Amino acid sequence: MQWNYAAFLLALLGGGSALEGGMLFPRESESRQIQELEGMWNFRADTSFDRDAGFKDKWYEQRLEKSGPVIRMPVPSSYNDITVEQDLRDHVGWVWYERDFFVPMDWVQSKRIVLRIDSAHYYAIVFVNGRQLTEHEGGHLPFEAVVNDFVNTNVQNRVTVAVNNTLTPHTIPPGRVTIHRNSSSYPENYVVQNVPHEFFNYAGIHRRVRLYSTPMTYVDDITVITNFSGSDGIVKYNVSTGGNAPFSTHIAVVDQEYRTVAEANESDGELNIANARLWWPYSMRQDDFGYMYELQVTVNSSDGIDVYRLPFGIRTVKATDTQLLINEEPFYCLGFGRHEDSDIRGRGLDLPLIARDYNLLKWMGSNCYRTSQYPYAEEILDEASRWGIVIIDESPAASIREDENFDDKGLKRHLVVMEELVRRDKNKPCVIMWSVANNPASGNANSGPYFKTLFDFTRKLDSTRLLTFGMKNGNLQNEHVAKYVDILCISGYFGWFSDVGHTEVIQYQLSNELQNWHNNYKKPIIMSEFGADAISGMHSLPSGVFSEEFQVEYLMEYHKVFDYYRTKFLVGEMVWNFADYMTNQVTFPVVDMGNGVLTRQRQPKDAANKIRERYWSIITRTISEQPVPVVTASPSPSKASQSAINYGGCFIIVFAAVYSHASFQI
Repeated sequence: MQWNYAAFLLALLGGGSALEGGMLFPRESESRQIQELEGMWNFRADTSFDRDAGFKDKWYEQRLEKSGPVIRMPVPSSYNDITVEQDLRDHVGWVWYERDFFVPMDWVQSKRIVLRIDSAHYYAIVFVNGRQLTEHEGGHLPFEAVVNDFVNTNVQNRVTVAVNNTLTPHTIPPGRVTIHRNSSSYPENYVVQNVPHEFFNYAGIHRRVRLYSTPMTYVDDITVITNFSGSDGIVKYNVSTGGNAPFSTHIAVVDQEYRTVAEANESDGELNIANARLWWPYSMRQDDFGYMYELQVTVNSSDGIDVYRLPFGIRTVKATDTQLLINEEPFYCLGFGRHEDSDIRGRGLDLPLIARDYNLLKWMGSNCYRTSQYPYAEEILDEASRWGIVIIDESPAASIREDENFDDKGLKRHLVVMEELVRRDKNKPCVIMWSVANNPASGNANSGPYFKTLFDFTRKLDSTRLLTFGMKNGNLQNEHVAKYVDILCISGYFGWFSDVGHTEVIQYQLSNELQNWHNNYKKPIIMSEFGADAISGMHSLPSGVFSEEFQVEYLMEYHKVFDYYRTKFLVGEMVWNFADYMTNQVTFPVVDMGNGVLTRQRQPKDAANKIRERYWSIITRTISEQPVPVVTASPSPSKASQSAINYGGCFIIVFAAVYSHASFQI
């Protein structure tokens, strides 16, 4: 496969942004109003063979109930676990949502009206009153469109959303659909979605649907970049405006006491804040963390006044060969991998669950996590900023492994996803790092030029944050991507996916792994995945796999190694996982993935208390600064370490077996 990457990158980067307009989170102000469209919608799955009856018969042109039976479906939520029907849980293809709404008369007369969907997985087409308004590819990220020319006044309006969960080799994340045509073994034209990742492919309208209004000339986008010099905060800002009327702009920085601490009258500039309060993780400043200012932007035109208030924090992020620095001070990540996942609602936005999770994170002493393995809701990240919790913000590019995933079509989609992600989260102080992918086949020769293009592009979008990706352990001899990152985020399941049950090998193999990665790349390391499953309530003495005792002992062996290397170049540890989560229908694990230190219902296993003891001890500096005795690393991988290479091989074989020749087109 011959690629002209230089020409491809030039075409993508030379013309500037591929996206049109900003994607500011809807916030009410004296000039902006919001109308929530959450609630119970009418819903129907298209079960026709080609999944195209809804388009052939134009279900969107009339009320959905006219096309056939509908059920009630909550928005936001995943539709998979709402009913008791297995066919709907495992449905592949199009489903249809519908609800009525009214538009305030004053909006229609003088306002710009926008319909926004914060996430619909995976591909969505939106109709208003029977006419197509917009479409969007990709879950987890928002999209919107102006609806002024589509809505009626004084009567009800109808919004219809078609959503397709099909994953193909060129979607992000990738997948493949198998159509079984052997009538002696399967029902006629049996369709199965295959994915290379273990988490369940939840689908539906996962986050809020809203109408919001602005003046016809309005604040379209804001970019804030912060720094500090001595006690002064430095705020560089850029404001873009939409609309056609001449306008003037006023910028004010407001502190938490509602005092204006800096102001200007230009759309692009730099402000200094005397005696600024920096944004700190709570583990670094327990009495002064998560401090947020507001950038108040006012645009005044003949169309009226538009006011938008953007929360932001003043902080810097850097990496040396051995350290991760926040505000020029060393930061050590005490964290987790996670999933946006819960009972019944699946991946649907759940504000009580968000509050519960942050209380649990703080209870355990966690100061960071990775949004594995896709972007989480903006409400979740905004809370992280307020709680002083650091985020590695990950794209939905999970398990890019096949040659077909690495071609031009796949790369172009991946670049758009990264631009959408950066556009959405670029002003959030909690986000210190972009993770462009998780567990790709970085030993594939095609991965090197693919990811170089991706890293170059993302650095052009945002040069103020660090870049990484989630990488497998044991891949040093055939690694094409690690050289492009700022911090190495590596996984290792020694004693679990290899040498299962033998915790005594962990110190040998993990020490070799960490030392060899650093020797090769001279970059800081975060152990971004390690862990073992435990079934809540299962106990064993002596410990055995899947018992709560084994999970605790397993983690403690890793901790011994971490305490040695965190005085050297290790800058973080992230247990996999924060809580149990739903997986695909496989023979392992049973029901859901049990590697959480909490159950899926957010109740602690024994490991949660062990993590709490460790994390808070590190935060309060009660752990001795003297390195804990540990088996020292050899200069090259040991035989034990080599045996752990490709720890996920059993899963790779399974996934390879189910990938088949047929593909299903969206």
